This record gives sequence, C-alpha cells and structure tokens, in this order.
Amino acid sequence: MARLSIRCPGLSCQWRPVPLSSSSQVPWISQPHPHLAAFLKYFVIFGLLLAFLVLLTFAVVESDRFLPAAGIDGYMQRMAFGEATDTRDPNLYYGIVVDCGSSGSRVFVYSWPRHTGNPAQLLDIRQMRDLQGRPVVKRITPGLSTLASNPDEASAYLKPLLQYAAYHIPRNKHKETPLYILATAGMRMLSESDQEDILDNLRENVPLDYEFLFSDTHVEVISGKQEGVYAWIGINFVLGRFNHAEEDDPMVKVEFDQTSLSEPSQLPSILRKRTVGVLDMGGGSLQIAFEVPKSVRIDKDDISKSLIAEFNLGCDKHHTEHVYRVYVSTFLGYGSNSILKLYREQMANTSRSTSIRDPCLPRDMPLEHTTQDDRHIHFKGTGDYSACRINLQPFLNKTVPCQKQPCSFNGVYQPNIDFKNSEFYGFSEFWYSMEDVLRIGGKYEYKKFEKAASDFCSTRWSLLEDRYEKGLYPQADEYRFRSQCFKSAWMATIMHDGFSFPTNYSSLRSAQLIYDREVQWTLGAILYRTRFLPLKEIQAGILQQQSSYKPPWVRVSALTGYQYIFFLCFGIVVAAIFFYIRRMGGRRISPVRSPLHHVPSMSYFMVDEGMV
Repeated sequence: MARLSIRCPGLSCQWRPVPLSSSSQVPWISQPHPHLAAFLKYFVIFGLLLAFLVLLTFAVVESDRFLPAAGIDGYMQRMAFGEATDTRDPNLYYGIVVDCGSSGSRVFVYSWPRHTGNPAQLLDIRQMRDLQGRPVVKRITPGLSTLASNPDEASAYLKPLLQYAAYHIPRNKHKETPLYILATAGMRMLSESDQEDILDNLRENVPLDYEFLFSDTHVEVISGKQEGVYAWIGINFVLGRFNHAEEDDPMVKVEFDQTSLSEPSQLPSILRKRTVGVLDMGGGSLQIAFEVPKSVRIDKDDISKSLIAEFNLGCDKHHTEHVYRVYVSTFLGYGSNSILKLYREQMANTSRSTSIRDPCLPRDMPLEHTTQDDRHIHFKGTGDYSACRINLQPFLNKTVPCQKQPCSFNGVYQPNIDFKNSEFYGFSEFWYSMEDVLRIGGKYEYKKFEKAASDFCSTRWSLLEDRYEKGLYPQADEYRFRSQCFKSAWMATIMHDGFSFPTNYSSLRSAQLIYDREVQWTLGAILYRTRFLPLKEIQAGILQQQSSYKPPWVRVSALTGYQYIFFLCFGIVVAAIFFYIRRMGGRRISPVRSPLHHVPSMSYFMVDEGMV
C-alpha cells in the first residue's frame, strides 16, 4: 500500500505515490474499535468476578449446612434467626425430653447433626423449630403427680405430648430418637410406691404406641441434685463454656483427684475455660450450683457426696477434658414468696399489737394481713431498707450446727468459692428484683443495687402508687410492686450473708434469658444422657485406613443433583467467555463509519522535497 506525495517546484505541483511501511498502516482500517475492546475486557473481568463471588457464596452456604456451627457464635446465630429445622436432612438426629413438673408437663424436642469425630467435642444439640421458626414445645396441665390415685392413666395423660413430638420428627427417624420422661418436684412429694405405679405404667405402655428409643431407665423421678446439675450443664453449654478456649477467655487449671475417678486419668491437670456458677431463686425454693476444685474431696458416706456430683460429659471415659465436679444445693422454703409469708407470720406472732410498723414495706404503705389463727394485723411501712436487712438475718438460721465445715446457712455444707476466679449468673428472683422495678438488671454492683433498693423503700407510698398507675413500671405486676422492698432486701441478704459473696464481687450477672431464649434444665439432661452416642461413630473411624469405609463425619461427596448442575453451568459460562475472546482476537472488526468522511490533514500528504 502507498500514499501520495506532492512536490511543488515553483507553481507546478506533482502527485507521486509513496509506499507505506507496516508501521504506517491507516489506523481506522480493519482495526478493532478501541471502545469495544475495552468493553469486552471489562465485561470478561466482571463476569469472572461475579462467577467467583457466586461460587464462594455457594460454598459457604453449603459448608454451613453440613458442618455444625462452632462455639457460642454458632449458637447465637441459630437462636437469633430462629431457622426452621431441616427435617429433610438425613444427617440430622433427634431427641425428646418430657419435663413432668408439679403444675404441668412439657415436651421439648431437640436435634443435632452428626458428631465431628473429635472425642473432645460435645454433640451440637439445639432446640428443634417448626416451619414458622418456633421452638417445638408443648405443655399440658395438671401435673403427672395428680395421677397418684389413677396410675393406669399415666400413658394416656402423656399421649398429647408424645403425639406432638412424633408429628414433628420424621417418621424414619423415630426408631433412633431417644425419649426421656423425667419427673421433678411434684412426683418427689409422692410415696415411693405411688411413684413406681405411675412409672411402671409408662414403661409398659409407651413402647406399645411409639417407636422411639425408650427403655426402663429412660423414665424416672430425678432428684433436686440431678435437676440442678442439668441446669448447670445447659447454661454453660449455651454460654460456650464447654468449647475450646480462645486467647481472651478466662481460664482455670483443673486438677483431677485420681482416687475419685472411675478410671485413672493420664493427665493430672488441664487448662480449660472457666465455667459459670448458677443462682436460682423461685417463689418456694433457692438453688446454687458451681464447679468445685480437686481440693474439695468427696468421701464415701460423707455429707459432701450428697451435694457434689462428678461426671464426664465426654463420650469417652478415658478423656478427662470434660470431667466436672459440681456442687449443687437446694434450699426448700427459701424462695422469696415462702420467706415473705413466714416473715409476716413471725412479725404478727411476736407482736401483741394489731398495728405493726414494718421496715420492709415502702414508707407509709398500708397492708392488711390475716394470720393462720385468723388474727387481723395492720402493717404500715417505714421504708427502712437497712433495718429490713437486719430483720431478715434470723431466717438464715446461722445458729444451726454445721454438719461439715464450711457451711453457708441453715447448717448446709458448701465448699468455699474462689471469688477471685469465678463467675455467676442469677436467674428468676435475682433478675426480677433487679430489673422489674429498679431497672438495673444485668451486671450486679452492690453499691448501685443497695442505693436503688434503699431509695425505692424510702419513697412515700402515695408517690410510688401514682407512678405505678401512670404505667412507669410496665414490667411489674401489682404483687411484685408491693413486695419489691422486701424481695430486694432478701436477695441481698441471701447473696452476702447467706452465700457470703463479698460486697465488691463484680462477676455476677442477673438474667432472665440467654441470647433471647429461656434455657431449660432439659437441655442439660439430653446433653448428659446422649453423651455416649458419638462413641460408635468415633470407633468406626478406626476402619478408615483399613477399608473404604468412611465415618459419618467424613463426607465423600457433598454434591447433590442441583449442585452438579450449578458447577456445569459455571463451566459452560467460563468456556463460552474463553472461546469468545479467542474468536475476537482472530477477527478484524469493520469500523462503524461516520456519515462525515474523514479527510486527512495536508501534513499527511506533504513530503519535504528530497524525500522521493
């Protein structure tokens, strides 16, 4: 190809062709459009980036579906979103616990994925949720203990609960689903023969109607000690205290008493997460539970044996990482309502007057009380919080001889608490006394609580009543509001004079819920009673190196049909982009011509004289 050159000697111009080199090609002929090339470049980059993000998201979602969530973050995420349990998942297992209480019975359905295969890890048990994300729980009334005179009706009594559980659990999972029927306070009050008549009816008839994994040992009346241990297990499990420790987690060194273990431990001590103690005060009883160190010995035929439980939550008794020794004591009659009733009776009985000034009532608050012998007493509050604390001291029965040192109150043995390295959660009355009226629920601070309680008690009742009627205390009912002064004083008395918590103790939190959910002792019960279930899967893992067997926690392939389709489509898209780029690289693109003809400048055609 050549271009024209013009020579003008004088006034005579001549046109002559000049050959073009390869580097002098006309730029707009047979070249790809620069804007189109840039567009293709960014389109390819964007497409690959988008495909990568989709693949990454898919991988994360699928891995979360099959792998159990680790630690407290996983539990919090499940509880916060309230996801429905995927009953189509073949790798999901179920368990049922029926809580037969004094006023009614409740059924709780739990689920968990396959065990990880690590003997140091517990089952990832969670509460089952229905399609609407609600916990699978059902309650009936009255209590099972009301059938003492009609024990043959026990199985019919529980039928609505068991049918409810059977409906929510996949039919093909029934035979491998353990069922536990555990009775508490109401049944404890019956005679042993009445208890056995009711339990025998359940042992005989429940297996006839349901295919659940159910044996004679799966139905029993549990002691207050067992119930306290289960509550302790459930709360610490939800708080993640049985998981592996992180760098900033509070730790404790746990030493093992080899003489008290059923199997000698290979490790004399381990360093693990610090567990939390539990304080729970209801209307009728009070309970405390906390882990105790090796220095607290458990001797046979000793009072400590009835109050300290030693157990292994792990699935292998030779592993001591999850061996715990927990002190549990229940104080019947020391609940806030029981003590309040007893306090009023004693004040009335020790006074000859029918008009009594009461420091445990808000200032000028009137109260009419009828004693057990039908005497009518008129109480009037003085609102003296400190005097109220003093009046409550005798109810601790500190003068009762201690059967074994040290003791808390009422002659009950209690090991010393390491307050410098401990943490406690207070439930029920500990929460209500701090939050419903005083609005300081959460972290307990002695001085802050004492001031808030004292200020409330010393406030004139007419002013408090006016505030209540205006709705300034929405969380408190009338009974709570009237008894707040007494109950806050009783809580502090139990804490500091009963259990001997120092006034500068800063590691107590009052709570009603943990991560927006109520934690029941039934969670601890199923954790403890199913602890050996992963053992068969762990033992089966030994065969991995000897055969083609793969244990349940090793997924040979996590791909289902629609997953194969996804990867196939992804590969097709990538291949199409690749071939399209190659095609564009080997093909010249004709330019889109403008309606205005491009005319080169004269400098393009001019050649200096002498170039030709």
